[in-house]
Amino acid sequence: MDVAKLKRLAGEKAAEFVESGMIVGLGHGSTAIYALYYIAELLKKGKLRDITGIPCSRHVEKEAQKLDIPLFTFNDCVNKDLNIDLTIDGADEVDLSLNIIKGGGGALLREKIVAQVSRREIIVVDESKLSPVLGTHWAVPVEVISFGCNSQKNYLERLDADVKIRKKDNGDFFITDQGNILMDCNFGPIKDPYTLSEKLAKRVGIVEHGLFLDIATDVIVAGNQGVRHIVR
Repeated sequence: MDVAKLKRLAGEKAAEFVESGMIVGLGHGSTAIYALYYIAELLKKGKLRDITGIPCSRHVEKEAQKLDIPLFTFNDCVNKDLNIDLTIDGADEVDLSLNIIKGGGGALLREKIVAQVSRREIIVVDESKLSPVLGTHWAVPVEVISFGCNSQKNYLERLDADVKIRKKDNGDFFITDQGNILMDCNFGPIKDPYTLSEKLAKRVGIVEHGLFLDIATDVIVAGNQGVRHIVR
């Protein structure tokens, strides 16, 4: 079974947890987009009603608008004192404890803001994203402000990371929705992601990082043997 089909199976399975009347975080990425498409399909068929989406990126916002999915901004949700019932999002790597690396698509900051206030965080992946230890297959994206960015690069290298500033195909820096720079930091297999997370969080100039620890409540994994639902 090809990867695209596995991603679609995982995304559609996660969308089945959406119920009428919910506020739903709409994650960014090549697997989460299938959940978005399926939610739109269920709305058109009348199987879902009164769904409000909170997009985690400008790209997802545009896609949801094309699909006629009603949207709130995150601030709308907060100002109205409303809860995000669940968020469906993708991941680059998932370990045995359901901790994850995110940010390959460049939206990790907004994704983490939405995730931390969601009652349920459902991660959708194909089985290639599973890993015994975070960092085995994927670098940790780190979002930094442009001012003093070389200082942050030096700091990350002192933490034994191989650091690459993310660039677009034309050679320009990749700029996030918040106007920041992304550095992809290859630490190799990370023995203690919690300590690394603390070191990254305390550094002035680092806005956020792609270690999502103790955040995912569910992981939907699609593989050649079927779809698995893993609960924390």
